[in-house]
Amino acid sequence: MNFRFTTAFAALGCVLLASCYPYDESQNKKQVQKKTPDKTVTSAEQQKVQEQRDELKKKEELAKKEQVKETPEETTAGTTAPTDTPKPPTEDKRAEYSVASKVPGKEGYVFSPYNNKLVDVRDIPSGTLVSDPTYPESAKKFFRVP
Repeated sequence: MNFRFTTAFAALGCVLLASCYPYDESQNKKQVQKKTPDKTVTSAEQQKVQEQRDELKKKEELAKKEQVKETPEETTAGTTAPTDTPKPPTEDKRAEYSVASKVPGKEGYVFSPYNNKLVDVRDIPSGTLVSDPTYPESAKKFFRVP
């Protein structure tokens, strides 16, 4: 008799648990309107864009030709007058980032240069710029992998 009550009680519990379903929280949220997909570009629009690109290329070529035409004037001695030679373009200074230090005995781990916490950089090549995961999105700090 006791066995039958236990079995019936277990079966009733299974039925009650199976009848439960998760509460759908998305019902309370506002429906977000989806953006309509952008229309495809027609061939006429593509031609206009291509014509604009061609015009820009022609203008750049004309500007280069004008610079080449401005040659130094010859002096009476038959040599060219010394002029300022164009300087090679200077490289833009990239922001210098700190380099993390390796953790001795643990390959693929480094110490963050900002707070000295352990950061996993396995499978990231040396010299790659990495954001420090210990800082929030608003105050991201970057460092280079050694």
